[in-house]
Amino acid sequence: MKKLLFIADPLEGFAIEKDSTLAMMKVCQSAGYQVWHSQIQDLKALNSFVQANCTQIKLIQDTGAWFKKITSECLKLSDFDAVIMRKDPPFDISYVNATWLLSQACKEGAKVFNHPEALRNHSEKMALLEFMQFAPPTIISHDLADIQAFHEEFQDIIIKPIDGMGGTGIFRVQANGLNLASIVEILGEDRKRPLMVQKFLPEISEGDKRVLLIGGEVVPFSLARIPKQGEVRGNLAAGGKGVARKLTDKEFAIANELAPILAKRGLHLVGLDFIGGYLTEINVTSPTCFVEITHQTGHDVAMQWLTNLERHLN
Repeated sequence: MKKLLFIADPLEGFAIEKDSTLAMMKVCQSAGYQVWHSQIQDLKALNSFVQANCTQIKLIQDTGAWFKKITSECLKLSDFDAVIMRKDPPFDISYVNATWLLSQACKEGAKVFNHPEALRNHSEKMALLEFMQFAPPTIISHDLADIQAFHEEFQDIIIKPIDGMGGTGIFRVQANGLNLASIVEILGEDRKRPLMVQKFLPEISEGDKRVLLIGGEVVPFSLARIPKQGEVRGNLAAGGKGVARKLTDKEFAIANELAPILAKRGLHLVGLDFIGGYLTEINVTSPTCFVEITHQTGHDVAMQWLTNLERHLN
């Protein structure tokens, strides 16, 4: 029987009603795969091989739990048919160390998705710089003077940390420039961290749309994450409402252009973010929204993911 290892956060913390990693696990189990789980701190190099302390699980329908543990072992990553890297950000030194171990595992024959080298090379914010023809006006800088000049030009801006996730640390500064210097000082930790600054797009009221790319193919539906009243963040973690929508012609054209480029680099699963037809981020660590799109449209995203993945396993 084929077996897949999911490197992810603790199972007990999964949001079982909408977790994309869980949706992946379910479709794999239904297809006859063994499902195994580990965390990045379980990775190790022993006896000249990269291994992991991992646990085989079985997904169950139970009022008290959604999985049960079958067995726990320390196994070589190359013993699995595929290793699915689904650790959520932050992209910190622990995450980087994990990708280095996973890179060595690839040399030993492991198949890792997304490829660890591609994960290291694609900052979810900075990767946008390669595709600025599709993006809103954007700068990345440590310097308050640069950000002040950008604000002077566009008047209404969004400031966010390079390594943020789930809408954390995102600020809007309008024409009055209120607290601009303080925001830059605090978010940038006195010039220790660069900040991404973008022109504010009022179309955020219609949703921050997540468009999924799977193995170079575009999922035909997005999830528009619509901010709650008084918010500029559409992220579901920040209280946004998820509404599935068919891709616009512009969104599909951009996604279709990027899909083969990113897939060729080893990025099997990518989440593009769009606001008002502009590309704002390229998410590669653990893109989500599988469940919401599937439930609202009938398009089984997890099955599309597994079907595509299996092409790489033969």
